[in-house]
Amino acid sequence: MALLDLVKQRYSCRSYEEKSVEQEKLNYVMECVRMAPSAVNKQPWKFRIVKNEEEKTKLRECYRGNWFGTAPMYIICSILHDQEWVRRDGKHHGDIDIAIAVEHLCLAATEQGLGTCWVCNFDAEKCKQSFELDDNEEPAVLIPLGYPADEPSAKIRKEMTEILK
Repeated sequence: MALLDLVKQRYSCRSYEEKSVEQEKLNYVMECVRMAPSAVNKQPWKFRIVKNEEEKTKLRECYRGNWFGTAPMYIICSILHDQEWVRRDGKHHGDIDIAIAVEHLCLAATEQGLGTCWVCNFDAEKCKQSFELDDNEEPAVLIPLGYPADEPSAKIRKEMTEILK
């Protein structure tokens, strides 16, 4: 599939089938994440797969959207602040690096027929405590992952003339 077609196909899925994600597909998606670029190749991230019922229950306490509970699994995407590259002027690049890796995840999942949704509006502190993350680890994004049970709505995008200068 051409990249532009894949990008157009990806959407924020908010309803999932009860069907489990096959391990081969999960492995493929995570290999795409592993290959994501990062500033100075620091790869300042950690990804935690959440599949068992106890952990899914804990994670669902961090974000209570009804639709979120329909996903068969989740990925907690964290920045490792002690490993991120810092520009000379003090700009930390962990947020940028995790965003690149997460979008690799979302595009790879789409290619495999899976749905995802970026969830950033969650209780990060509760997540950190519930999963006993290290002090240097910041959970930045939650990604529900599974087979879509909904249809994408129309994407509204700015015209090219509005984003190019």
